[in-house]
Amino acid sequence: MVTQAYAQEAAAPAEEHVEGAEGTVDAVHADPTADTHATTEAHGGEHESGVFPPFDPATFPSQLLWLTITFAALYLLMSRVALPRIGGILANRKGIIDADLAAADASRQQTDAAIAAYESALAAAKSKAQGIANETRDAIQADLAAKRSAAEAENVAKVTAAEASISATKAEALTHVDEIATETAQTVVTQLVGDVSADSVRAAVAKASKE
Repeated sequence: MVTQAYAQEAAAPAEEHVEGAEGTVDAVHADPTADTHATTEAHGGEHESGVFPPFDPATFPSQLLWLTITFAALYLLMSRVALPRIGGILANRKGIIDADLAAADASRQQTDAAIAAYESALAAAKSKAQGIANETRDAIQADLAAKRSAAEAENVAKVTAAEASISATKAEALTHVDEIATETAQTVVTQLVGDVSADSVRAAVAKASKE
């Protein structure tokens, strides 16, 4: 439509020029810019049609054609270039995330194993310490019991020896008591009565001791 309008507008000045060729030859030669003004006026008339080209119904078929071509080109570009790259990026990200998760799970398992080993070692250490404490307590108690038994036996032996010594001393003292008593009685009787035999005095003292 634009081409046809341009052709009609261009043909009209040509006809007018043919009709008045005889009168305008000199004017054309006198003004070389006449054709330029005519062409400019023709184009100006085309632009002054008042319809925005994208909204011109005459251009809809070509617009739809170029829209289809553009959409197909964009679709091919997205499907062949952009989408594979995006898929590769997503796959790479997924691989990295899976590797990080696997590493985290392995670290967690190692941590759990280390905690279990620590708890086992701690329990074994506590059990060993308890056993050593029990053995030490038993050894101390046995040593104390042995020392107490030895001390008691020593004390019994000392008491027995002391009692035997006391008994011997007592017996010896009793023997000396009879002699002392006999000597004392003999001295007293000698002063009171006169000389008396030691045997008679000893017999009298022994008789008195029995009574």
